[in-house]
Amino acid sequence: MNKEVLDYVVEKTHELIDAPTCSSEAREAAKAWLDALGTDAEVAETKKYIDELEADIMPIDTLISFAESEGGSQCFGADAAKNIAAHAKEIKAAGAKYCDCPACVAVAAILEKKESLL
Repeated sequence: MNKEVLDYVVEKTHELIDAPTCSSEAREAAKAWLDALGTDAEVAETKKYIDELEADIMPIDTLISFAESEGGSQCFGADAAKNIAAHAKEIKAAGAKYCDCPACVAVAAILEKKESLL
């Protein structure tokens, strides 16, 4: 992996860690990957990190379904869930494939570099 890609992914990884919407699993995987850079564990941790990111990124249709569900209302509150669903439908109509929360934006940016990382 070249330095430019590495620097970019490290920057996006820090954004992910700092994102309030980052799951604890993704945060742990991100930290483990950063800690493994330059070590014998780097390749294995990179694979684990990518697997976690692919599992955590929220497809837009999944977000819409969840926001419109009873679970979404319980998680976000009824009004916020309606607003999230409406926003998700709006960005989907504009071509979004994934949620646009700070964590998903960082994950999408990192996954764009997946081939260079592996």
